[in-house]
Amino acid sequence: MKYLKLILAVFMLSGMFTHVNAVEPGKIVGGKVSELPEWFKDSFLDIAEDVEEAKDKNKHLMLYMHLTGCPYCYKMVEEGFKNNANTQIIKDNFDVVAINIRGNKEVILNEDLTMSEEEVRNYYKVNFTPTIVFLDQNNKLVYKVNGYRSVESFKNILNFVKNRAYQHTTLAEFTSQQNRIKQYQLKDHSAFQEITDLSIKRDKPLLVMFEDQYCVLCNKLHDGHLKNPEILKELDLFDVVRFDAESNQAIIDVNGNKTTPSAYARELRLNYRPGIVMFDQGVEVMRIDALLYSYHFAGHLRYIGERHYKQYPDSIFDYLRVYRQKILDSGQDIDLSK
Repeated sequence: MKYLKLILAVFMLSGMFTHVNAVEPGKIVGGKVSELPEWFKDSFLDIAEDVEEAKDKNKHLMLYMHLTGCPYCYKMVEEGFKNNANTQIIKDNFDVVAINIRGNKEVILNEDLTMSEEEVRNYYKVNFTPTIVFLDQNNKLVYKVNGYRSVESFKNILNFVKNRAYQHTTLAEFTSQQNRIKQYQLKDHSAFQEITDLSIKRDKPLLVMFEDQYCVLCNKLHDGHLKNPEILKELDLFDVVRFDAESNQAIIDVNGNKTTPSAYARELRLNYRPGIVMFDQGVEVMRIDALLYSYHFAGHLRYIGERHYKQYPDSIFDYLRVYRQKILDSGQDIDLSK
């Protein structure tokens, strides 16, 4: 009896200490939900049929791929789809179908291909939300927008697609012909290295950043991410070089070819500024060509810088899901909107 009481006492003390030391799980905050415009198509997600119906009206089909609670999706819907001049362009020239990349509804892409909404994410290689896929009247992808775009940038993309300019030019060339406002003067940063030969073998992954004088968000990048200690820690994992995307400076690309930053940005079809392309061992692994707040920006850098892409090759979402749970289990909150 004496030993039984002792054992019970040990269990009770163990329970008390477990309770005292238990960590309250963290929370995900900063998520925002926007109500989609009523003029989005009420689709059965038979995309081939939606394309045909759009074709009958001489329109393109736009797939708006989103995630519930995504702050970038909220910003895109409120600014890009609602209450601005773009709204009429979209309604006149596009049918819009929403697809939740975590959804489980059946999507019929064509007569030979059916999958879930979540599988569509991998089919179109979605690494950002929102992602907007433009399909022509033959159900072929003609352009894909990764992440949030400013009102003016989105307008250029809409006009690029509706005018079928993709048949004879690139978005970069089309955009260069538009009236643009100078927004930015290039700034230096201690992380930037003087690298002109990108083909040299290196131990670290290589991060190549492109900016230009028309960049709307470059000042925000320098005043925000590039002063954030968490981001700077991740940048230390890379050799970092920044180029003016309009420069004709002589450089050598990762494949050993002579080129210029201007030509290389066009070759990479990098239309977003500030655009970031990350290479490892001479191969492009990922690019950041969309607005990202600190949590996701650091996560994308860490995914490549610490080479987590080798363990999670299918999608950065797989890595972020594991990393997110680790942070929450430690009791820390994750703010998606800062």
